[in-house]
Amino acid sequence: MGLKNSHPLLIPGDIIEFPRTKNLSHFGIYYGERDGVPYVAHLTARESDAKILLFGRALKAEVKIDPLYVVGAKYKINNYLDGKHKPRDYYEVIKPEIDEAVGKPVTYDILFHNCEHQATLLRYGIKKSIQIECIYKKIYPIWKECFEKKKL
Repeated sequence: MGLKNSHPLLIPGDIIEFPRTKNLSHFGIYYGERDGVPYVAHLTARESDAKILLFGRALKAEVKIDPLYVVGAKYKINNYLDGKHKPRDYYEVIKPEIDEAVGKPVTYDILFHNCEHQATLLRYGIKKSIQIECIYKKIYPIWKECFEKKKL
């Protein structure tokens, strides 16, 4: 019985998902190799002096290009919108957008502009975050009930 390859062949422009907890993952775009080292472009506030503030915002996030192993050892390709949206051309659109965005300040917002939103925006030209949608579906009924009973 052979071992399953946990590191699939990456193609520049692929969305890479790095599981962090049971319900949350970090996302980036495979940028390609430099000197044999694979790199990923991702939205992060990791080295910012502004941590995730109240309501899930960090004012000083940025798109960074880091070696894949720095972002995470466990990952998978997750181009989950390929069946609904055509991926944009990596060399003509995605890479130039990444290169333009690197180092520029971005407001990270867990609900409206997180790393998954950034990855889908780069690959497809649209923002989507399935993990936030799943969490929202779980909490919305609770919020709705509280609002209706005027508990909030």
